[in-house]
Amino acid sequence: MDLTVQELAALVGGQFASEAEGQTQITGAASIAEARKGDVTFYGNAKYLAALKACQATVALVPADFSETVPFIVVRCTNPTLAFSQVLARIAPPPIVFAPGVHPTAVVSPEAILGEGVSVQPYTVIEAGARIGARTVIGAHSYIGHEAQVGEDSNFAARVTIGARCLVGSRVILHSGVVVGSDGFGFEFSGGKHVKIPQTGIVQIDDDVEIGANTTLDRARFGRTWVGQGTKIDNLVQIAHNVQIGRHCIICAQAGISGSTRLGDYAVLGGQVGTVGHIEIGAGAQVGAQSGVSKNVPPGQTWWGTPAMPIKETKDQLARIALLPRFIERLKGLEQLAREFAKSLPPGTK
Repeated sequence: MDLTVQELAALVGGQFASEAEGQTQITGAASIAEARKGDVTFYGNAKYLAALKACQATVALVPADFSETVPFIVVRCTNPTLAFSQVLARIAPPPIVFAPGVHPTAVVSPEAILGEGVSVQPYTVIEAGARIGARTVIGAHSYIGHEAQVGEDSNFAARVTIGARCLVGSRVILHSGVVVGSDGFGFEFSGGKHVKIPQTGIVQIDDDVEIGANTTLDRARFGRTWVGQGTKIDNLVQIAHNVQIGRHCIICAQAGISGSTRLGDYAVLGGQVGTVGHIEIGAGAQVGAQSGVSKNVPPGQTWWGTPAMPIKETKDQLARIALLPRFIERLKGLEQLAREFAKSLPPGTK
């Protein structure tokens, strides 16, 4: 990397203090904790202010209203986090590009339809009736089921599975191990055994969705399991049959969403959140990590805990629980005083 502060500011739409600062050379990029002389770093969270002041970077990207005194050059910009991403994109190695075409080891049905510029990597299987949109990349060892449809400019990493008749939109990113359209977990207990309920629906993933490694989305019992436009799902998430997830939601790692649950637009589930089935999490609601959600969460509210409840109630309960040892000691002291008082009473006193 060889960039001046002036060039950096132009790249991110930022401002610096003086012409002399603008000629300073930047040779690398690093986090606040790891930055050294010549590096550019960024500051986007107030909890890192002390670390920033001790940082050894040459330049830091900071918010436009930053007013602290620091021993290095600051470039003020609208969003330091996004600006730093622009810097990393500038200095990163060029992205891996897959050439269009079908690898000789892939098995593609003559009844499948591939758009212009599609890239099918080694040992992939594409079944009859499948349709792949233009410029989409299907990673090695992936499987595209019968009559499944994938939009344009999507990118599947290795070992992605798309079940029969499932629908995937354009510009969708699926990381390794994603399974779309496995059977929903549906059984009825009858005659002393669990009888499988046919899962006849599909999974629909709308445009601009990204799904992390080893996440699973079950096909619907009937109708569809549905992920709305722009939603981002982390690794190791389980989405059950007939779940409906709104637009631009965030679902963090190891969350589990039970059947027929609905999430409104812009909802957020923290890591390891679990829900019961047939509930609604309203638009813009946020559920804290490791919560167990057993009932509807109203739109725009933040809930936390197991069972999940409004976050203020959960914090109040935790504060009271923390006081219990002190109350127990006080109670023991009162019991001891009562025993001593009882011993001091004349014989036969009630």
